[in-house]
Amino acid sequence: MENTGDKNQRDSMDGLHNTLSGPATKKLMERAYQVFGDPRYERLASISVSHMYNLRGNKQYRNKRRHWSKTNPTGIPIGKRRAPRPNNAPGYIRIDSVHQGDQDGVKGVYHINTVDCVTQMEFVTTCDKISEAYLLPVIRQLLDGFPFVILGFHSDNGSEYINYQVASMLEKLRVEFTKSRPRHSNDNELAESKNASVVRKHFGYAHIPQFCACLVNAFCANYLNPYVNFHRPCFFPETITDAKGKERKTYRYKDMMTPYEKLKSIPDASQYLKAEITFEQLDARAAEMSSNDAALALNNARKKQFKDISAAMKKRA
Repeated sequence: MENTGDKNQRDSMDGLHNTLSGPATKKLMERAYQVFGDPRYERLASISVSHMYNLRGNKQYRNKRRHWSKTNPTGIPIGKRRAPRPNNAPGYIRIDSVHQGDQDGVKGVYHINTVDCVTQMEFVTTCDKISEAYLLPVIRQLLDGFPFVILGFHSDNGSEYINYQVASMLEKLRVEFTKSRPRHSNDNELAESKNASVVRKHFGYAHIPQFCACLVNAFCANYLNPYVNFHRPCFFPETITDAKGKERKTYRYKDMMTPYEKLKSIPDASQYLKAEITFEQLDARAAEMSSNDAALALNNARKKQFKDISAAMKKRA
């Protein structure tokens, strides 16, 4: 049985060294007796590691040596941590950032991609940097681009979106702010899938320097966004629940349509439009050119854009 003197010396050793592991504490006791000749550790120098852990497990030791403190929350209390709940109403957008590569340690432009949950209407814009000063006007520009009233704004947990400046702007617009949950990788899956099928498909992965952001942004506004929303067909899944309650999504060809066609198919869709926008205006925009002509104009503009970027980079070299 451990005597009082040994107990006090063991507790003192743990206190001095902030309760190291059993083997480390045993080694310290051995050194105290064998190297430094402290007789108080004569018995403790021969204690086994397992017995030391047994002694540490008794109630008296736990009450004296162990301390618990409540975990201090570190998360920023901005946005509700859940997936959007559009209930078949347009206006709940998801947002994500796509970085256009580094070159020799120099950052490229950032594409900001916004997609509506229900209609899949999508607006892409480009900015030099992904700081709050650059993003706030870009986010406002994107929100203004949608033809319907924005009701919800969902992002991942990146600090470029989860900050008080963005939250304040959304609060003034009366827009619900939600953010992705841990271990729920599909919370922002729609925006991430569009990053691959739209942004990467048209811009690739090559470095685009930041000084070309205005050039790329003009291409998005004049060619990419109109093509994606008025001419590019999308699948719209139907969720089916089986007898066991398991949900699965089916993608039927007959449900494929453009985002604008999807918007018009929503019952009483005009109630969601902004006050200054009508379907007559949007119909005229959609009928400006055929889908093939829009794709041809997009491809030609993209080729010209990369030539202009290449020329600008050579000029700066």
